[in-house]
Amino acid sequence: MLDSTLLDAVKASLKHSFESAKQEESPYRHWRLRELFPLGTARSISKLPFSPPVIDDTGGRRETHNESRRFFDQDAINKFPTCSAIAHALQSPELIRIIEQRCELDLTGTNLRIEYALDTEGFWLEPHTDLGVKKFTMLAYMAEDPEHEGWGTDIYLTKESPAQRVPATFNTAMIFVPSTNTWHGFEPRKINGIRRTLIINYVTQEWRNRYELAFPNEPITSA
Repeated sequence: MLDSTLLDAVKASLKHSFESAKQEESPYRHWRLRELFPLGTARSISKLPFSPPVIDDTGGRRETHNESRRFFDQDAINKFPTCSAIAHALQSPELIRIIEQRCELDLTGTNLRIEYALDTEGFWLEPHTDLGVKKFTMLAYMAEDPEHEGWGTDIYLTKESPAQRVPATFNTAMIFVPSTNTWHGFEPRKINGIRRTLIINYVTQEWRNRYELAFPNEPITSA
C-alpha cells in the first residue's frame, strides 16, 4: 500500500533531517536529527494497531521476548500506508546516498530492518554496541506522553560508565555507526506510559530472522 505523495513527503523530511543533523563526538561519534518525519506521519505511528507486549523482566535484552516484537515487515508494509512510506523512503537510493555520505559508510548488500518498540514499566536494556551484523543504527523517538523526554537512550563512555542521556524529544532521532565503543542502553527508570521507538538498522546478509526485514529479498544496491 504505497501512497506516492506520502512517500515523497517522508523522503523530503528525512533528507532535510539528515542533512541538518548535528554531529556529536562525545562519548563517541553520533548524530542528532530533528523533525524526522512530517508531523502527521510521526503522529500516525502511535495510531498503528500494535499493542505493547505483556512481559515481565526482559533481563536487559530485547531478544528475551522475540515472539512479541513488532516490525515494519512485509505484512505491515502491505497493510499500513505509514509503514509503507517510511520503509520505501529508507530503501530509496536517494536516502541511501545521503546516509552513506553523512556517516561515511557503504550500505551495499545490507537489508533494511525497522523495529517498532513499545516499552512499558519494567523495561530496561543493558549496555551493548550493536557491533556485528548491524552496519547502521537509528533510534527514533515517537512518544508524546507527558514524561517522554526522559525516556531517551543512555550512551556510555565504557560499558560500566554512563556518559549522558539522549533526550527522547518527539520526532527526533539519534544515529551512529556501530563500532567497539558505541555503548548504549536504557537504565532502569519509571515509564508512565508507552515508550515508542523506531529502531532502524541496515543489517548484513548474516541476519538470521529474515521475516523481520522490510524487504527481505531486496538488499540495498549501490546508491
